[in-house]
Amino acid sequence: MLLNKGSGKKVMEKTKLASDPWLRLKGLMFEDGKNFDYALVFDLGDEHQLTASIHMMFVFFPIDVVWLDKNKKVVDKVEDLKPFTPNHTPKKRARYFIEMPLGKGKLIKIGDELEWTKTEKTT
Repeated sequence: MLLNKGSGKKVMEKTKLASDPWLRLKGLMFEDGKNFDYALVFDLGDEHQLTASIHMMFVFFPIDVVWLDKNKKVVDKVEDLKPFTPNHTPKKRARYFIEMPLGKGKLIKIGDELEWTKTEKTT
């Protein structure tokens, strides 16, 4: 589950962790947007700005994305990131970013603290 600790609202019921280099590289590429009903959490291991950049190449549906610092506070977000966007770099350094279905970003604002539990590994 993905929870917004600031508002106390549940953002997503299901969360998955992009847990190895292949899964972090693949992300949502070539996935079917109809089955995207979870938050996909990426842990970069340390705070970065340039290496926290993402692309939407071969992602065929729009998504919402948030970037978080080492304390899991939201430092940037983008709603409705379009398919095939070549690059989006967060405005600040981030340790985590979370890709979510379109519309979920409305439940989160800059400065909110997020928490996730029952994280599943992606396959």
